[in-house]
Amino acid sequence: MPYTQDLVEEMNVLIRYNLSTTQEGIKVHKTAAPEVVSAVQRLHHKGLVTQADGGYLTDLGREAAEHVQSALTMLSVA
Repeated sequence: MPYTQDLVEEMNVLIRYNLSTTQEGIKVHKTAAPEVVSAVQRLHHKGLVTQADGGYLTDLGREAAEHVQSALTMLSVA
């Protein structure tokens, strides 16, 4: 299954989370790019973040963010 633009946008949101703490979330303002707002809403609908405008990662969201951030690190190695 190839990556869709929606999945790429969702992964771009997940890499913004700081995984070194569970006390830090993100807030996506209404003035953000429409694709970012939509991605966060989809992540909320999927149960990966606590709020439709970001919030904190759920347990499932944290696991997804760990995988996305690890893959990005591995693929970014020169």
